[in-house]
Amino acid sequence: MPKKILSNFSVEYVQFLNESGRIDPLDYSEVSSLPEQTFKDFYADIVMIRAIDEKALNLQRTGRIGTYASIQGQEAIQVGCAKALQGSDWFFPAFRETGLSVLRGTPIEKAYQYWSGDERGNVVPDNQHDFPVSIPVGTHIPHAVGAALAVKYKKDPIAVLTVFGDGATSKGDFHEGMNFAGVFKLPVVFVCQNNQWAISVPLSRQTASASLAQKAIAYGFEGVQVDGNDVLAVYLTVKAALEKARRGEGPTFIEGVTYRLKDHTTADDAGRYRSQEEVEAWRKKDPIIRLKSYIESHFNWNASDEEALITKVNQQITKAVETYESKAPIDPLSMFDTLFEQLPPDLLRQRERLSKRLNTENEAAE
Repeated sequence: MPKKILSNFSVEYVQFLNESGRIDPLDYSEVSSLPEQTFKDFYADIVMIRAIDEKALNLQRTGRIGTYASIQGQEAIQVGCAKALQGSDWFFPAFRETGLSVLRGTPIEKAYQYWSGDERGNVVPDNQHDFPVSIPVGTHIPHAVGAALAVKYKKDPIAVLTVFGDGATSKGDFHEGMNFAGVFKLPVVFVCQNNQWAISVPLSRQTASASLAQKAIAYGFEGVQVDGNDVLAVYLTVKAALEKARRGEGPTFIEGVTYRLKDHTTADDAGRYRSQEEVEAWRKKDPIIRLKSYIESHFNWNASDEEALITKVNQQITKAVETYESKAPIDPLSMFDTLFEQLPPDLLRQRERLSKRLNTENEAAE
């Protein structure tokens, strides 16, 4: 029996705003409908979440918050996703989506509160369709898929978006979630922030695939790779995928190619496993630099505009830090409050033991 080709596949790569801050004339029609204010809003948001991140790093270094996972270099993906989502859509974050969560409505002070170890900062504001931060790698992906199944069952005209790192694509949770979403044609968009490193493991040791986006092909739906440092490419690609999901046309997997400019967390030293030359090469692709270059040359963005933006952002962050640091200490017993509707016997006993210990310590202190 002669051999035959079952099917052929391809993966699209999307980039509009290149590293020099220019848009190819052949691609301009794709973004020509975006008004000037949209470009400026993108830039303002990227600058803001970069500043939020830098303040978090400073707070950690001075002992005012705990271990923190920086998002520097990955802001374009988070801004693009935030702008593409609608308020009624559901968002499932991992632990490196601080900027996206803030843009969705999480107060800046709650982000700092969470990274200080205070779980009150992980309480999602009312009417914000987000799930809490998920620390274990990839475990939130099946949760997002489950929510998408519920959306389809209820016939709600909304979509679900989940964001994770390249390391998550090496986990079973990712593959199980992708497979289930493909089989049942669920309204979910998977966005991978491919920052090239899963802590100290490079992408080359995680997969032999030419792209992560092509992994969607095995599960029966579209995979797209975008320049993750191009906010326009991220926004338009995610927006189209979410619209497709809302129409009932199934899932999409979007791989945003970007780079983690800082350590994995403040407990890491990336200098032990990657070269400074590599980091500097990626700094030239910084999403802030290219977008600023574009709005300077096309929309007359000037030093006065920049200064006003920085002043506004700094004021917001200063106020957020003051609010966070003025919070009363959390009651240690509150850790039991939201685990179960009714605590099982073993946790009831633990709670009682802790309560007695705290009472004893308080009496001794008096």
